[in-house]
Amino acid sequence: MKLSSFLTFSAFGVSTILLRRKDPILGTIILTDRCNLHCKHCSVNNIVARDYPYEDIRHEMEELHAMGVRILFFCGGETFLWRDGAKTLRDLVVEAKGMGFLIVNVVTNGTFPIDLPEADLILLSLDGDREAHNTIRGDTYDTILENIRAATSDNICLYMAINQLNKHTVSHVCRVAREESNLRAVSFNFHTPYPDTRALALSRTEKAAICRELRELMKEGYPIFNLRSAFPYLIDNSFPTPCHQCVVMERGKLSVCGRCVEVPGLCQECGYFFAAEYALVFQGNLPVIVDMLSTYLKYI
Repeated sequence: MKLSSFLTFSAFGVSTILLRRKDPILGTIILTDRCNLHCKHCSVNNIVARDYPYEDIRHEMEELHAMGVRILFFCGGETFLWRDGAKTLRDLVVEAKGMGFLIVNVVTNGTFPIDLPEADLILLSLDGDREAHNTIRGDTYDTILENIRAATSDNICLYMAINQLNKHTVSHVCRVAREESNLRAVSFNFHTPYPDTRALALSRTEKAAICRELRELMKEGYPIFNLRSAFPYLIDNSFPTPCHQCVVMERGKLSVCGRCVEVPGLCQECGYFFAAEYALVFQGNLPVIVDMLSTYLKYI
């Protein structure tokens, strides 16, 4: 991370904590809900199955930047499917950088060739070992590993949602993250139980066991892009929700924290590690702040 970016984020954090501001710093733009997969844990794919126009997305980028957002995520659907005429995902990443976003990340399912060195991080979904991942996402595990190995840059971070189908494979994904040269780390979430996927949710006891496992893996030096100081709050869902410093934009509609805020009661069962981490940081939780500084400087 550049020193100038570090100072910008530090100033934002200090002013947010001292003045109890609710301004956002992290924004997500949904480029499309079109996806080539039908994952068992996903509730937001192929609802309208269309790519949103470039001019609309550019306007959303401008709006988020004017709000003070400096960390931008492009999400789907599947982001690498997005097209508008000759415009592709690369054009959006380059434009976001030119517009002044300090960190620009992309989320993908990894089934398309990965040639996007302009992104700061590419968060790529790998949901377990071959058997568990393919049970959740279809026969894509080997394709994803091939695409990781053929990627043109080492800016990839694995991204795993832990649920009842893959809870036993956390250490496998950590080993992949450590062994593959194009991978920087792995970031975990617990499954957030939308009404149609509630059966995949973990119990408090299961979350606690997974957090103990993650702590041990961290001690062993595995590259895990999560904050261990936030684990107790994730186990008990005791972190403040929604996180006002994170926003999501889709088709011109702005949501605080995430689209799931519209589902009654879902915030109280949130499994998004980053939402807990950011909420705790901007609440002034000192151990989480120190943990975030050391972790983010290591992997971004």
